[in-house]
Amino acid sequence: MQTDEYLKLAEVEDRMWYFRSLHGHIERELGFGVKPEAAVLDAGCGTGGLILRFREWHPRWKFSGIDFMPIACDLARKRCGAGVDIRVASITELPFADQSFDVVISADVVCQVDNPEVAAAEFFRVLRPGGIVIINVPAYMWMWSYHDDTCQTKHRYTRPEIDALLGGAGFADRRTTHWNALPFPVVWAKRKLFRTDRDTSDVKEYPAVIDAGFRGLMALEHAWLRAGGRWAWGTSVFGVARKP
Repeated sequence: MQTDEYLKLAEVEDRMWYFRSLHGHIERELGFGVKPEAAVLDAGCGTGGLILRFREWHPRWKFSGIDFMPIACDLARKRCGAGVDIRVASITELPFADQSFDVVISADVVCQVDNPEVAAAEFFRVLRPGGIVIINVPAYMWMWSYHDDTCQTKHRYTRPEIDALLGGAGFADRRTTHWNALPFPVVWAKRKLFRTDRDTSDVKEYPAVIDAGFRGLMALEHAWLRAGGRWAWGTSVFGVARKP
């Protein structure tokens, strides 16, 4: 991402509806079946928002993070404080030994590299047997917009592409779903019909009433997924798999 986007991310990610919902999706998959003292890697940690939230939920987990941008790592270190190993690195060349982690999370980062299959192989390498990988990426190339230009996206994905990416790396028990399904018409309209020359990314502070509305829609989406459903459309693709 561009430098200004990291500064903006650090200001809003602890409150914005999108990140709260994304972290809720990840927690749904990790809240059960992960050992109490799990080693967790945030592969593309940005300014540390995910680590901060999950450290509050799971204080016994040991967190590490990497990001390609030094400014992101500097902000993450300041925000997360001592006890979190933050390193400047790429998801295609993780600076960790084989079988170092029980969980690898990569949220909206695989979409920013030219060789995602190398990143998936690296996730597989650093996971212990039985470990869980979680990937989130933007959906549909035809949804390309100013948001992708600003965030330096290289590819927007489909569910079959994420399933193939995880399967090709050797992961089993693969599950994928879209999300951000209910707000999809609003997002499409903003990015395709009502864009302006001033638009950068959609990561920003929203008026309280709008943020509350999105949170309400996300609550409905989460309820459907907790009940065992899947979303066939949405602005994001969420994938979960396990290393045999």
